Formats: sequence, C-alpha cells, structure tokens
Amino acid sequence: MRMKLLLLGATGLVGSKTLKLALSSELVSTVIAPTRKPLAPSDRLVNPVGLDLEELIPTLMSYKPDAVVCALGTTQAIAGSKEAFRYVDYELPLAFGKAAYTAGVETYAIVTAMGASPDSMSFYYRTKGEVERDIQKIAFQSLTICRPSLVGGERNKARAAEGAVLGLLRFFAPILPKKLRINPADAIAAKLLDAVIVAKLGCRRINSQEMN
Repeated sequence: MRMKLLLLGATGLVGSKTLKLALSSELVSTVIAPTRKPLAPSDRLVNPVGLDLEELIPTLMSYKPDAVVCALGTTQAIAGSKEAFRYVDYELPLAFGKAAYTAGVETYAIVTAMGASPDSMSFYYRTKGEVERDIQKIAFQSLTICRPSLVGGERNKARAAEGAVLGLLRFFAPILPKKLRINPADAIAAKLLDAVIVAKLGCRRINSQEMN
C-alpha cells in the first residue's frame, strides 16, 4: 500500500530534494507539504499554505499521514535571533511530532547535525541535541535521525560562511575522513525517504559517512 507523507521544510535544500523524490516514488501516494509560500502544483501534492505553520497542524492531521519527514532548519543569522532559531529547529519539530503521534502516526524521520549534543557548548549543536533527545521521548515505533556534516547543494539563500567552508571541504575531500566530507542534499533526501518507507522498528541514527 502506498503511503501518505507529511513533509516539513519542503522549501529548504534537503526538503526540496525530498519533495522531488517523494513525488516521483511509486511508493508514495500523496505528499502533504505545508509551506509559507505556495509550491509549484503537482498531481500528488497537497500544499496547505500559512504564515504560522503550527496553526496548520489540525488541517495536516486531517489528511491522516502515514509518516513524517522533518527537514526544518535554519541558522541564527537567517532566523534573526536565538529564540527564532530554536523555534524552527526545536519547537516546530516537536510540535509536529507530538501531534502526529497523537493522530496515530508511527514513523518519523528528522535531519539534525553531526555533533549534535544536549551538552554542547555551541547553541546550534545543543539545540540539535535537545531536539534529538526529546523527539525520542515521543516513542514513535520507527524513528530515524539523520546527522549530516555540511550539506552540499544550491541553496535558495546565500550563506557566505558556509560557502567558504564548503569550498575548503571540497578541496580537501580526497584526504578527509568520510564523516567530515560534504553530504549532498540528494543523498540525505534519499536516506530520509527510504527510512520512512522501510520504517525499521526502534531509533536509528544515520551518520554523515553513510550519506556520501
């Protein structure tokens, strides 16, 4: 039976690649992708639009998704503050996760980051670690946590600092350990989609070296 997939973050780098893969998959009947601006129409795409994504939760759950892929993510520079960053990278993934679980969804996959830890001195990695820790408390039957290094691909918004680091990583790629190499957005998207289709029981982490 084909699945209905709720995709969060469909306008981002990884999310847009996941959307493309899901819409072309014979195993996915419908992609429910809430966004703040409309997406290009597609036969199997349901695209609720609203400035406040949390307000869309009841509508999204009414479509009865079978699985959730969360590719939400930003940076403090783009978000504008620590609070706004935390809202996107911690509060929204948990709010959608809890609502999905209550609605009977058993499968969830999320993108965090290599180095994520609730004990990290870095606000970014600490937030990523906290969302990993707390999403596990929801007790999905199948939970996949993808932990990429820097993500490679064309971004909608320029991130100058990341661009410089990506350039250095590409140059040194032949001599870098696999876990430090750039993870292509396509590869991350493929792992996310495969994770919710296969839906292995328990909590599984996919590390950066598995996404090269």
